[in-house]
Formats: sequence, C-alpha cells, structure tokens
Amino acid sequence: MNHTVIEKIFRRHSKEDIKPGSIVWISLDVVSARDFGGPNVVKNYRKTYKDSRVFDQEKVFFTFDLTVPPKTIQYANNQQVCREFAREQGIKVFDVDQGIGTHTFMEEGFSLPGTIVVGTDSHMNILGAVNCFGQGMGDVDIAFGFRFGRTWFEVPETVKVIVKGNPRSDFSAKDLTLKILGVLKTDKLLGKAVEFYGEAVESLDLSGRITMLSMITEMGGISGFIPFNLGTREEIKKLNGLDDIPEEVRADENATYSEIIEIDISDIEALAAEPPYPHNVKKLSQIGKVKVDFGFIGSCTNGRIEDIEIAWNILKGRHIAPGVRLAVVPATRKVYAEAMERGMLQDLFKAGAIISNPGCGGCAQGHIGMTGKGEVMISTGNRNFPGKQGDGKNYLASPEIVAHSVLNGYLSGELN
Repeated sequence: MNHTVIEKIFRRHSKEDIKPGSIVWISLDVVSARDFGGPNVVKNYRKTYKDSRVFDQEKVFFTFDLTVPPKTIQYANNQQVCREFAREQGIKVFDVDQGIGTHTFMEEGFSLPGTIVVGTDSHMNILGAVNCFGQGMGDVDIAFGFRFGRTWFEVPETVKVIVKGNPRSDFSAKDLTLKILGVLKTDKLLGKAVEFYGEAVESLDLSGRITMLSMITEMGGISGFIPFNLGTREEIKKLNGLDDIPEEVRADENATYSEIIEIDISDIEALAAEPPYPHNVKKLSQIGKVKVDFGFIGSCTNGRIEDIEIAWNILKGRHIAPGVRLAVVPATRKVYAEAMERGMLQDLFKAGAIISNPGCGGCAQGHIGMTGKGEVMISTGNRNFPGKQGDGKNYLASPEIVAHSVLNGYLSGELN
C-alpha cells in the first residue's frame, strides 16, 4: 500500500496497520505543555500517576509563551506550578524569556523531519514546516503522554492541494496563505491532513512555510506538509545548529488521497482577512480605505526575523501616523537577539513601535496588542474572532501591509 506523509510518519511510530480511519497507538518524540494548560496537566498527572516519573526526562518539556511575563498573580502561580513539577521530575522549562514554544522546538532541534511532537498548543501543527507531525492535545492526553510517551490517534485522511497559476503581481507568504484559506475555508480540510504541491508553495523559504502551516488550524486541518526544496534542509540546519538532520518524509508516488483540490493563484494580490473570520479573505483593493488604530507584527504566524525585517525595511527612517500604535513581538529570544544586533529594534523604536519581549504577544488576551471598542487592528496573527485581540475589529494581513497601514493610518499595501 502506498502512503501519504502523515501515514508514513505514523508507520515509523506504531506497530499497527496504518490506514485512514483506524485507531492506532503511536510513540511520541516530544511531549510538552505550555503555561496555558500546563497547570491542568500537572494536576491530572499528580491525581492519576502520583509520584511516578515521566517516561523520559529528555523528551518532556514545559514552554511558557502565552502570558510572559505573567500579567496576574493567577498566571504567575500557574507557571510556578509547572516549574515546581519540572524540578521534581528533572525536566526542562523553556521559561518566560524564551518565546513561542513551537518555534523554540524548531530552533533547538527537538522537532525534526519525521518526528512526532505533541503539546497543549492548538497550533502545534505549525511544525509541519520542518516535516514534523505536531499536534495539540487536551490536558488529560498530555498527562498520559508525560507518563507513557505514547498516545492513541485516529489516522486521518489526507487531502492533496495543488497550487497552480502564474501570478500577475508580487505576493507574500501571508497573501498565499490567505488565498488558500479563502478557498478551502474551514470545511474542506476538517479533521484531515493536507499536502501542498506546486511551485508557489514549494519555493517558499522556511519562514514562509511556517507562516502557511501555522494556519492549518484555521483551515480546520489536522496537519500540513510541503515538500522540501533544495534549500529547506540547510535552512533547518542553520536554524537549529545541527550538522545533520533526518531525511524528509515524502508521500509515495501513488499515495491515496481523499480528495485532490486545485487552487489557481493567477489573480493573487495583496490580501486581508476581514473580521470576524480568518477565511473571510478579500483583496485589499476591494476592502477600501479603512482607518487603522493599531498594528501588530508577531505571533507564531509572522514573528520570525524575516517578518520583522520586511517591516523594518518599510518603517526605518519613517514614523507611524499620528494617533496610531504599533506593537512588534519577536517569536523567540534568538529572533529578538538578531533583530537587536542588526539595529532593527532601534529603527523600529524610532519609527514609533512598541517592542515587546518574545512570546505570543497580541494573541494572548490581556497582553500587548489589545484594542478597545470601536478601534481597528491590522495584525499578522492567525485569528480575528471577536475578543481574540480586544473589543475592536481585527484584520489579518502580511507584515508588509501592517507596516504600510500604520504609516498611512489606514488599511493599505503601499505608501501614500
């Protein structure tokens, strides 16, 4: 039988027959919990497994990224519960200074091609960017994973998406992601894995792949994969500092897919997702001149150094419009350090930006990047549901569009 990418990864981690719809037990390479959900994992673990040791101290982690540093006593206490458990068990904590957990796993070499990494983050599937199956799971399941290093899973069907067409204008990875999301919406990939093919997606650099696959959750999918190009392996090795990494897992030539979908991007141009849904995608030229109060550059979707550099090239030597705010949140400590060393943060500060410590930033309600009633945010995040980033309206777009919009004071893709 010929297999898809996710089926082949499952085969490596299970002794059972792998076919769509079957329930299988799979071994886990990394089991993690973040500061949101982590305390409940500890509570469930102690209740069920008492003082038992985790299955492998080198494969169990906590990542603090959602509310860092903690903004309330409750959040501080929740994080401390995890730290105390970690000390008892001798496991590592990527603490409040490290940044987004999934990005940290990629940087530290814990998510590698063909591996399986699970955690309490709903966007663990972003790890498909490095050919790793990442999956967000509930507190009870993660506690079980802490103890036994395995979990059960229903093997999902896989959809093959072929991206075609010769674009008539330049576009960003976020534009491409939104274009695909606007076509697939939330139903075509629901509960399924997806493999993307076509020159436009396969030519993406690693940061672009991270952008696209970070929004598999918003597409309703389980996990997403893109075949490596000639430079992808070297980018991953440069990112995590390893001399070598495992070979990429590719689908068999005659793998069976539940559906094959073709998406034509010939008419792609600057795009934005209007509130209140990420799949409510429109061309920027169709939306009109919407006044902007707040810009946000960051999140697991667009918080890499490449994203910050794009905004920096537009903003340096200029200043954001009067009455407009801009928040910039690097994804990780490494990204922050590079942006600082290259002078980006100083220039962004001079342009009027608020620079925050690494983390999820505006995606965590109550932290940097919230709007009040009647305000409009333009964000590089992945969700724009009511209340996600405040009481105002939230448009999703690329770093380029955010930078141009905060300079002009209205939604735009170029300087006025």
